Amino acid sequence: TCRQAYPFLISDVIRRPTVDHVCGTSSLCCCYPPSLHVGDARQSPFIRSINTSAVREFDDKDDCGLDSFLGNLHLFRTSARPTATTKLEIQQYHQHHTSKAYVTQDDILMTTLTVREAVYYSAQLQLPKTMTTSEKRERAETTIRDMGLQAAMDARIGGNLSSAGISGGQKRRVSICIQILTRPKLLFLDEPTSGLDSAASYHVMNRIVNLAKHDGRTVLASIHQPGSDVFALFDDLCLLSDGKTVYFGPTSGTNEEDGSSASLMNATKAIDVLTTAYKQTKTCQYVERRVAEICNMERDLVEYRMQVSFLTQVLVLTKRSFINMHRDLGYYWLRLAVYIMLGVCIGTMFHDIGRSYGSIQARGSVLMFVGGFLTFMAIGGFPSFVEDMKVKQLEIFRTCMNLIANSFFSNNKIFRAERLNGHYGVAAFMISNTLSSAPFLALVSLIPAASGYYLIGLQRGFDHFVFFCLVLFASMMVVEGLMMIVASIVPNYLMGIISGAGIQGLMLLSGGFFRLPDDLPKPVWKYPTYYIAFHKYANQGYYKNEFAGLTFPSNQAGGAATITGEEVVRDYWQMEVGYSKWVDLAILFAMVIIYRLLFLVVVKMSEKVKPLLVELLNAPPKRAMQVVGQPLED
Repeated sequence: TCRQAYPFLISDVIRRPTVDHVCGTSSLCCCYPPSLHVGDARQSPFIRSINTSAVREFDDKDDCGLDSFLGNLHLFRTSARPTATTKLEIQQYHQHHTSKAYVTQDDILMTTLTVREAVYYSAQLQLPKTMTTSEKRERAETTIRDMGLQAAMDARIGGNLSSAGISGGQKRRVSICIQILTRPKLLFLDEPTSGLDSAASYHVMNRIVNLAKHDGRTVLASIHQPGSDVFALFDDLCLLSDGKTVYFGPTSGTNEEDGSSASLMNATKAIDVLTTAYKQTKTCQYVERRVAEICNMERDLVEYRMQVSFLTQVLVLTKRSFINMHRDLGYYWLRLAVYIMLGVCIGTMFHDIGRSYGSIQARGSVLMFVGGFLTFMAIGGFPSFVEDMKVKQLEIFRTCMNLIANSFFSNNKIFRAERLNGHYGVAAFMISNTLSSAPFLALVSLIPAASGYYLIGLQRGFDHFVFFCLVLFASMMVVEGLMMIVASIVPNYLMGIISGAGIQGLMLLSGGFFRLPDDLPKPVWKYPTYYIAFHKYANQGYYKNEFAGLTFPSNQAGGAATITGEEVVRDYWQMEVGYSKWVDLAILFAMVIIYRLLFLVVVKMSEKVKPLLVELLNAPPKRAMQVVGQPLED
């Protein structure tokens, strides 16, 4: 066999530092232990099928990256459609969604929660509704103790102003805790020791080994050059290079027997020799035969059903999101402080604006700033400036500014991971996000408005002030919905900020202030941009609320001595006065609903369209067939 003929080469390839460069940068990492459990993993039909044929299939489409490999096996990724072979492999064990779990390389966690809260909320979303609340809480705490996190149960994952949070190894164990709550029989780990030191790596893997032995669980882990102590924990090894199987068998078969011979051969040559030798083994032939048998099977995939009811998902997500927004400095509190400061600045700058003819323009400018620029700032404008700040003395300020832009997009990243793991649906997330953010947006709208409204001297009356706050609240809700759509499309928060700012800028430009509605070019800018921009309805509502019922002196020679507020709105600002200001407010709230429904449609469509686009882009080029005929005789 392969290990009998070249045992020295196998050990040398695994330990040689250059292998990671040769294999990892171009295609696949050097080490992939396929199983970790008591007994012979190769007796599992699923494990037997994960070898040469499946790897070759991924080699054609995904360049055999480990992340894509595990993602396709788990059906986690939507960026690449799983092949027919992969689906049939999944059919061998896919009796229920809870039979498998996938821990990604990145620790996608809500850092404002404690370890206990993060695991418990996930338990409420994953565990079946037949379990009581106390049973779910007990399952969460038991899982935390199994991973050795009992000392950090009440510590925040990301820390706060007085603490630094838990360590990287503890974060990795929290990620594993969340995925093993349902006691899956098959666990995928994508580089579980990445970014950890040797001690933390061993501690994490040792805990996984103990759980695997205790529960009879199969674990598939991808690891880049593990240390000798970590490597010794695995039962079996699958060594891959450039999509080819170099070795597949027990880890004990990699023990070095002749180190002197290995020094005479470089890593590239050793990999070629081992790959050729493996193809001649009985193990390789057996695996290929089993893959062919599985591919000929025809079975239907089991339809997955949510573990908990839709109402429970909404309630749990709303509570968790509310806690996150309350504790996260950059989500709303920093924005509230900035808005209060701006409210005071506006109030002092336009203090006691009066009712002269010149106050018409001043009032319009103030209202446009509130309806346009205050809502514009809801998406943040600091990231590009913040990313360039590397001065250590300004680290705290950099962090605070970064929180403004990063909070929502980090939350969206959590949504994507939990959504693809089947914890809840898009509708539950959309409703919970709206419910949890509404109180904070109301607070952000009320306090800054109160700080500037009466200082400026806008129209008196409690009803006018309430309407002013409602328009600001609805406008911010619209912007939140817009950013939800953008965050579901773009890959990172910085691109989202840029894209959101560009869309907002177009709406603001065509909102009817910088260029009066009658002067807007009719193609594009007036139809349809002017009518789909929420600034049009926000400005109309503000102007009707402010100018209606007031009179101003006229500066037109030979005309009337005064001009009414209705005439100002109709003639000066060229607004539509054929309907009430409450209709404008109703349109804004309708846009809030429409934007959230668009978010739902975009997420649903992306799950269907993206795989098709990726498959189309990665399709091999068609080879032109050239037909050579016999030459004609004269």
